[in-house]
Amino acid sequence: MGDSDGEDIKETPELPVEIIVYILSFLHASDRKEASLVCRSWYYASQDLRFQKNVTFCFPASASSLELVRGLGRKSRCSLIISQLDGFSMSRSLLLEVGLCLGSKLESLALPGSSITEASLLALLPRLTSLRRLDLRGLDSLFMSGAFLSREEHRQQVRSALSGLEELDLSDLRYLSDLTFNRLTSCTPRLRRLSLAGCHIAFEFDPYRGCPVGAVEDSSALLSLRNLRRLLTEQKSTLVALDLSRTSITPESLRTIAQVQDLVLEELCLHGCKELTDYSVEALVKHQPSLQRLDVSACTELTSRSVEAIAQGLKSLTHLSLSRDWRITEKGLADLLSVSSLRGLDLSECLHISGTEIVKGLTGSSASRAQLETLSLKSCTYIRDLAVFSLAQLLGDTLCELDLTSCVNVTDLSVCAIATYLQKLVVLRLGWCKEVTDWGLLGMVETTKCVPDEEMGDKGPRFTRTFGNMGFFKPPRLPFEERPKLVTQNDLEQFRQQAGASLLALSRLQELDLSACSKLTDSSITQVVRHADLHRLSLSMLPEITDASLASVAWYCRSLTSLALSHCPGISDCGVAQAVPYLHRLQHLYLSCCDKITDRSLFLLVQHCKRLRTLDISRCKNISATTMDLLQSQLPFLENVHYKFIGGADLTLTL
Repeated sequence: MGDSDGEDIKETPELPVEIIVYILSFLHASDRKEASLVCRSWYYASQDLRFQKNVTFCFPASASSLELVRGLGRKSRCSLIISQLDGFSMSRSLLLEVGLCLGSKLESLALPGSSITEASLLALLPRLTSLRRLDLRGLDSLFMSGAFLSREEHRQQVRSALSGLEELDLSDLRYLSDLTFNRLTSCTPRLRRLSLAGCHIAFEFDPYRGCPVGAVEDSSALLSLRNLRRLLTEQKSTLVALDLSRTSITPESLRTIAQVQDLVLEELCLHGCKELTDYSVEALVKHQPSLQRLDVSACTELTSRSVEAIAQGLKSLTHLSLSRDWRITEKGLADLLSVSSLRGLDLSECLHISGTEIVKGLTGSSASRAQLETLSLKSCTYIRDLAVFSLAQLLGDTLCELDLTSCVNVTDLSVCAIATYLQKLVVLRLGWCKEVTDWGLLGMVETTKCVPDEEMGDKGPRFTRTFGNMGFFKPPRLPFEERPKLVTQNDLEQFRQQAGASLLALSRLQELDLSACSKLTDSSITQVVRHADLHRLSLSMLPEITDASLASVAWYCRSLTSLALSHCPGISDCGVAQAVPYLHRLQHLYLSCCDKITDRSLFLLVQHCKRLRTLDISRCKNISATTMDLLQSQLPFLENVHYKFIGGADLTLTL
């Protein structure tokens, strides 16, 4: 090929797909999605099987969904979440198309918020020969009549297709009975995971017969303990995970389930089972010592006796949730943190926790203590700086997620400790920590000597390490209503030159919550919220921040998919105009009660944020309903719009 001068022009050769796949393997999923839009070869490379594991496509039932399903037929495997299905022809056609195009490729199917007929589902299920997970939660329309799978020929067709099903979710079914439960589970002989959360299960005794409900014959109205136990007995060789959250399970019923011979559970969820007692947990631990994940959150009768039983009996435990178990105290936590396999601990809203025993349990050798990766101390109001400092030092090598939301006694010193020692953090939540100021985020603390809290006494750990060249200091306590010393330009110059750790040190952050830390201003937000991989950020209820913070965040955090700025009176159209050109990946935006936001901001969102799925502009008085109509017509992925009390109207829309 030549030009007018006769010189050859060589075209740049295309990279082999294998090389592009290798390059894409270094990118985060959201970045890989952006790269796939560069050209056709990059798109094909992004569809490589190594990137398609656990990919789920979520969409509502509509006429346009038919073409999407046909397009997915080109994939080797996929998972679907289809919402808003009903009994009309369009929904029936969509399910038929799923069966025709994806029958042998579909691995997981969920149908939330739907009301489909038995005939529609029975026409689909026999075609799904590769299905591994089926989510029927809340589909009361299937079970209300009690005739689901009543015909033997239907059960045979479904059984041949679902013989390899591993996960079945039947949560929140009001009309699940012994009859329908037995018919359905007879078609799924190799279940590994079963969820019955929120179902009406008869655990109590029948006073007329003197035996458990369902002990004599199958019930057409309720699922009984007898039938649940029968299923566990029949599928004991495969079943490893059970969810009975929000049921009325009694201590004796839990013991009956735990004692099923040769049943070895690895995961058990009992969230909100309010009748359970310490005796229940002790029996559970005795008969199911192989449990790895246990959720007994919101079981309000449990005390520290349960914690001690878990620590002594579950030596393979990896994740434990004790959230909202209000009677639990520090007792037993030291032994619990000595379980070396423990990786995740949720103590949120355990109001008597101060952290003393947690620190004590973590002070042993690394081989004989928990290597926590996630820790939630949300609303543990007795948590103070010394506990956070000690935990930060002890967990620096492993902790990836820390939740200190509403720990109202946490101050700037805790933020400095976190930034110094917890540099592997991916998620940090400090919402409602009202004592946190700009100084903490900047890593600059006033020069007052740190004295251990009185409750730690002489038994508490002593530390000599310093934060950079600033030392470890404790500022005088400030009441919530008192404003901290403002950061000056000279202070910012000192910050740029210092070696101390600021929030910038947490370079791996993907989620940051600073909502209601009302003493924060532009001085810190513009300097330290500069995380390239940050996906979710909440700056709601920060009255002192302005458009400068929004513009800075958008410039430095271009991977944001969720941004919360509700109740920030300093945010205006000007800030939105500066920010949205850099927020092309934004999917969720919260701007409620931002009075300076007008229709202009919505036009900018239409222009730049094409992927927006959720928008909250409630109580934004300067936005008109007419502009909202335009927004909905121009943003194809918009699902949830909240605009209550805009322009004096009282409207809330969920698309």
